[in-house]
Amino acid sequence: MELTPPLLLVIIGLSSLAAQWVAWLLRMPAILPLLIFGIILGPLTHVLQPDALFGDLLFPLVSLSVAIILFEGALTLRFDEIRGLGGVVRNLVTIGMLTTFLVVSLACWTLLRFPPELAALVGAVTVVTGPTVIAPLMRVVRPKAAINQVLRWEGIIIDPVGAIFTLLVFEFIVLRQQAESLTHLFWTFGLTLAVGLALGALFGWLLGVALRRVWLPGYLQNFAVLAITLAAFGASNFLADESGLLTVTVMGIWLANMRDVELTEIIAFKEELSALLISGLFIILAARLDVNALIGMGWPLVGVLLAVQFIARPLCIAVSTAGSSLHWRDRLLLSWIAPRGIVAAAVSSLFALTLTRNGYQGAERLVTVVFAVIIGTVVLQSLTSRPLARWLRVQQRKPRGVLIVGANTFARTLAATLQKIDIPVQLTDNSWEYYRQARMEGIPAYYGYAWSEHAENFLDLNETAQVLALSPNRHQNALAVYHFSHIFGQKNVAAIRTGHALRGRRATESPRFRRQETLFAPNQTFSHLSSLLAHGAVIKATRLNENFGWLEYLEKHQGVIPLFAQREDGKLVAVKADAAPELPCTLIALVQDEIS
Repeated sequence: MELTPPLLLVIIGLSSLAAQWVAWLLRMPAILPLLIFGIILGPLTHVLQPDALFGDLLFPLVSLSVAIILFEGALTLRFDEIRGLGGVVRNLVTIGMLTTFLVVSLACWTLLRFPPELAALVGAVTVVTGPTVIAPLMRVVRPKAAINQVLRWEGIIIDPVGAIFTLLVFEFIVLRQQAESLTHLFWTFGLTLAVGLALGALFGWLLGVALRRVWLPGYLQNFAVLAITLAAFGASNFLADESGLLTVTVMGIWLANMRDVELTEIIAFKEELSALLISGLFIILAARLDVNALIGMGWPLVGVLLAVQFIARPLCIAVSTAGSSLHWRDRLLLSWIAPRGIVAAAVSSLFALTLTRNGYQGAERLVTVVFAVIIGTVVLQSLTSRPLARWLRVQQRKPRGVLIVGANTFARTLAATLQKIDIPVQLTDNSWEYYRQARMEGIPAYYGYAWSEHAENFLDLNETAQVLALSPNRHQNALAVYHFSHIFGQKNVAAIRTGHALRGRRATESPRFRRQETLFAPNQTFSHLSSLLAHGAVIKATRLNENFGWLEYLEKHQGVIPLFAQREDGKLVAVKADAAPELPCTLIALVQDEIS
C-alpha cells in the first residue's frame, strides 16, 4: 500500500522525535539515532523516498534549512570569547583546520580517485566537528579540565568558522565550473564574496538596530528574525549565485557581536527551530543515502576513514599544540577525539544537490563519503574515548562540583561559602543582573536557561556532581530537576521549597518534583531564608569534630539553620531537619547571630 504524503510527513516527524528521545535516553549524540532511523526508512525499507515525496521542493527545503542552521550557529561566535581563548584553540581553528583539510583532500584524491575539486570539498566539509557531538561525548569521557576546555571550545568556534571556510571552497569550485577564464573566475568569486559579506553585514546591522530600538513588539521579534534571515538569503542568491549561505553566516556573526542587543530569546527560539529542522532534515538526508554506493567504495573508503582518524587529526593536534604546556597524554587523547556532526552532513547534502543541478557528475559521492566519516568517527570515538582516557590516566578525578540553578542573593552567598571550602561551584540564571553580580563577585556563572540546548553546548558540567535548584521560580526549579535528574541521577539533584504547594494540576505539582524539594526543613523556604539574609544573617562554614561537635556549635551560635554538611569524602549533603550532622564534617549553616 502506497503511503500518502501527509502520512509520510507524520512518519518523518515521529521518527525525528523518537531518534531525539533515544539519544537523550542513552546520553549519546543525536546524530547516530537520526542516521539509523533515516537509513531504516530509506535504503532498507524504501518507506521514505525524499526525491519522490518532495520533488522540486527538495532543494529549496534543504537550502533554506541549512541557511537557518548556519545562522543559528553563527549567533554563538562572539569575538570577545575568541580573544579570551588559549593559543591551542586558536591554532586548532586556523592552521589545524587547514591541516585537516589538506590531509583529507589528499586522501580522497589518491585513494578514492576523486577529482581535485570534489576531494577538496570533502576535505573542507569534514573540518567541522561541532558542539552537538562534542558535548555529549565529554559528559561520558570526563577528561581533565584542560582537555575538556580545548575540545569544547574547538567545537563551538569551528562550527561557524569551518562553515565559512567550507562555503568559500564550495563557491570557488562552483564558480570555477562556470567561469570562462581565470580572470572571469576571480571576478565572479570576488563578487560573490563582496555580496555575501556586504549583505550579511547590512542585514545584521539593520536587524540589530531594530532589536536595540525596539521597533518590533516582543511577540514578533522571533518571527521577524526568521523572516529577515530568509529574506537576506534570497536577496543574496538573487544578486550573486551561491552567496546566500555566506550572507546568513556573516549576518549571524554581526548580530552576535553588536552591543546592547538582547539575543537570549532569539537564540532560544533559533535553537528550537534548528533542532526541529535538523531532526527532520537528517531523517530525509539519511533516507537518500545510497548504501550500495557506500559499500561499493570498499577498501579505499576505509583508507580515507583511517587517514581521517590516524593522520589528519594527530597531525592537526601536533601543529596546533606545538610549544604548549599540554602533556603528551593530553595530546594523545586530543588526537583521538574529533567526531563530525550535523553541519557536515547538512552542508554536504546541500552542496551535492547544488552540484548535481549544475551538471557535475558524481556529486552524490560527496554525501556518501561525508556520511561514512560521520558514522565512523562518532561510533568509533564514542565507544573507545572513555577507555582510552582511563588508560592514559587523563580522566578527571571523581567530580565533586555543584551547579546552582539561580544566581540570586541567597544562591550567590551560598556559592561564595562553598568556594571557601574548595568546592567547585557554578551558577546559572536567565537574569542578566544576577548573572553580572555573580561574575563581579568572582563566581563562575552561565547566563541563560540551564536546560536549554545552548547550555547543552556551552555550560561545562565536567566537574559537576550535584545540582541544587535555588531559584525563587518553582517552575524553573522543576524544569532543572527534570533535566538534570536524567544526567546526574535523582539522588544528586534537589530543589528548595518556594512556598506551600499550589492548587491545580501543574507540572511543578507532580509527585516526582515534590520528592526533589528536599533541601532544608519544610518551613525553610526560599523567601524565608532570603529574608533572613536581607536582615543580617550570614552563611558560615565551620569544621565540626569530636572536640567541637554539634552541641558545642549550638552553644556558640544562636538561631542556627543548618543547610549542608561536607563529609570527609568531599560529598556535600543537605542536613535534614532536626538532625545533627554526622561527624566529622564541615557544616554550612545560616547563622542569625548578627540579627538585632
